[in-house]
Amino acid sequence: MGDAVRQELVSRQLDEQIVARYPVGQRLRILDVGMGRGVQALRLARAGHAITGLEADAELLRLAHEALSTEPAGIRERVRLIEGDGRETGVHFTPGSFDVVLCHGVLMASTEPEGVLAGLARMLAPGGLLSLVVRNADALAMGPGLAGDWERTLSALEPDAAAYTDRRGLPLRADRLEDLTATLAGIAAPLHAWYGVQVFTEWSTTGADGAPAEPLERLIAAEDRAGRRDPYRRIAALLHLCGVRG
Repeated sequence: MGDAVRQELVSRQLDEQIVARYPVGQRLRILDVGMGRGVQALRLARAGHAITGLEADAELLRLAHEALSTEPAGIRERVRLIEGDGRETGVHFTPGSFDVVLCHGVLMASTEPEGVLAGLARMLAPGGLLSLVVRNADALAMGPGLAGDWERTLSALEPDAAAYTDRRGLPLRADRLEDLTATLAGIAAPLHAWYGVQVFTEWSTTGADGAPAEPLERLIAAEDRAGRRDPYRRIAALLHLCGVRG
């Protein structure tokens, strides 16, 4: 259920930015890098956009193909799925090929995030939108702190702390808003808007699992509202940053 909440929040925020930048009904060219099972890609295809999904994990790509196969023919025709990762965009596409580029949950595992972001920015047409979802390095102490793990809490509170281990035991990295703001400015896609994602549910001991429909909708409404304002969005588990290609 936590994944569903996260996807819903990011969807609302992304749709808000798309509506603000493009005429209603315009078919956009959208690249989803590290698309996973294709949740966002399929949602945007259903909305009428032309989607290219790039995924390096063969199993996730298989699941995306499987999900796509259940869609009507008109939607399937708007989606192209390619095996590859965020470092290979220059191999597969020409600069300026897309109106919107998604990079959700990819930088956590990247050893060269600046290079990946520079490559993604080159894929954008002028005025194009770059959507990033990253782990919030400034909130890494929240989880262990609320769990009473003070050794990990103190480690996460170090000024340069940016490493963490996910629920699968994988070592990953996090990013800070200030650092990404500078990076986006340096690749000519300066930050236009940003949100917090999962201000409450990531740290809750009960989470959203098994929540009835009405309370779940209220939970999402609370998350959505908190993710748009300080100080709450600054302690969200994830950050959703939207840069615009100059």
